[in-house]
Amino acid sequence: MKKTLLSSFVAFGLAVLPLTAQAGTVTVKGSDTMVILAQRWAEAFMKKNPATKIQVTGGGSGTGLAALQNGTTDIAMSSREIKEAESAKISARNKTAPTALSVAKDGVTFYVNDTNKVDALSTEQLKAIYLGDTTNWKDVGGQDAPIVPYSRENSSGTYVFVKDHVLGGEDFAPEAQTLPGTAAVVNAVAKEKNGIGYGGAAYGKGIKELKVKKGNETFAPSAENVKSGKYPLSRDLFFYLGKAPAGEVKAFIDFALSAEGQAIVTQVGYFPVK
Repeated sequence: MKKTLLSSFVAFGLAVLPLTAQAGTVTVKGSDTMVILAQRWAEAFMKKNPATKIQVTGGGSGTGLAALQNGTTDIAMSSREIKEAESAKISARNKTAPTALSVAKDGVTFYVNDTNKVDALSTEQLKAIYLGDTTNWKDVGGQDAPIVPYSRENSSGTYVFVKDHVLGGEDFAPEAQTLPGTAAVVNAVAKEKNGIGYGGAAYGKGIKELKVKKGNETFAPSAENVKSGKYPLSRDLFFYLGKAPAGEVKAFIDFALSAEGQAIVTQVGYFPVK
């Protein structure tokens, strides 16, 4: 995102005030990568504030940001930065710039089947696979077998992130099978011994996470590498709002950024922003 766009957002620090009981309903919609995390936050928050209902649904980052544009959600979850066109529509609706808040960190992870002997690939090799230029595992150090690539829908923030940061803005090969959510990608790769897919670090269970080569080094999507930025596919996970938060919306965000909320980030498998 351009600095001029970032500077137009209203940013909030991590210091939070003591939480008080809140009443009402808060809608949270968007990134499938963030659904489990937001649900865990919602469950913990509602235990402390039983009069408040937090409704969390997925559908993809683009879906959440579209809902924010038409006023049908309080918070849009996004695993990518907002686009200028999206920001302009939200600004026009609310007569103010949207609020951007990083609530967790993640490392976009490429998954292969547990039986695959490949442990690491460069972003150039990943690009060649997803553009359809590399179609056999033997060309990247694996066995002589066809590569079966899995991808996400174009409404997914992770899809957009991979397209921008791995494919250099080029389109995915038509052979890449589109699946509805990271959990579906993980499940497919776990069943297909020649499969490869991608998603958030928290979903990497039951499959093998690939390290990413950068020069002569390889980096795993670990907490240390993601926080330091050494992992080449590190990213922030965002809450976007149409205006500055207040009332129960602010209370929920304060909880997500509190010590307890950030501990939940770690428990889920992502990395705290502090």
